[in-house]
Amino acid sequence: MTTINLAHLTELQAINKKLASGYHISEQDTTLWQQLDQNIDAYQALFNALGHDLHHDARGFYYLASDESTPNMGKISRAIALTVFILIEYFANQGKDPLRAIFDETADLELMQTLVQLNKHLFDQLEIFSGSDLRKDVYLRMVRLGLARETEQGFMHLAPLYRYIDALMEVNEENFDGLEEEL
Repeated sequence: MTTINLAHLTELQAINKKLASGYHISEQDTTLWQQLDQNIDAYQALFNALGHDLHHDARGFYYLASDESTPNMGKISRAIALTVFILIEYFANQGKDPLRAIFDETADLELMQTLVQLNKHLFDQLEIFSGSDLRKDVYLRMVRLGLARETEQGFMHLAPLYRYIDALMEVNEENFDGLEEEL
């Protein structure tokens, strides 16, 4: 059993507030990230005792695992997953390495408008009808979850977005495996 010295957990309140809201703490959140990094065993033991599962992803972020059982979170997750999927497809169709482009290129209003226009039938189902809707309904939510940060030019995706990329890759592999079995 890990002994927890609360005096060492100087950012506990801020970390708990962020993580409990679904936020992903990454290296851009310098103080909170360093605090977690230096005291990960204590924080994991504490969150575990409270019934939460604190994860550290080696790609540079922390988050509380959840079952995402609320209908509202499901809709938000679907909208983010769809956006990530469409971004990967968009960059691949341009002949770019999609994973590099997702993290290197800024998602500005023009790109958002293009994505919505090219995939109108999919975004319509989520009641996203324009680049402005995508910005408001998906990207600002991504900022609140620590998946992106807003810049003057638009939005930059952050390492926690890998959670969605991983999930999409998993679904893709399952579909591919199922297809192979059918053939």
